[in-house]
Amino acid sequence: MTFLWHDWAGYIGVALVLLAFLGLQTRKLRGNGLIYQLMNVLGAVGVAVSLIFGASPLNWPALLMQLAWIGIGVYGILHSAKMRRVYGS
Repeated sequence: MTFLWHDWAGYIGVALVLLAFLGLQTRKLRGNGLIYQLMNVLGAVGVAVSLIFGASPLNWPALLMQLAWIGIGVYGILHSAKMRRVYGS
């Protein structure tokens, strides 16, 4: 089995999302923390890249889920940054 660059992007993306979830469940990460959000966003980007450049035909439902995941994660990052500015910490 040959792994291409987009395969690695997908595997690393999956690992990031799963590690973020594990960190949340074990209380090592906070759901509104920057590290958790970045792991989710970068993980979803990796999976999306794998879907876009990988096997065809494109799996649209999976890609749409990753795009939503990215959007929600970016919203979480921006919202948390705003709350830190407003309330300090």
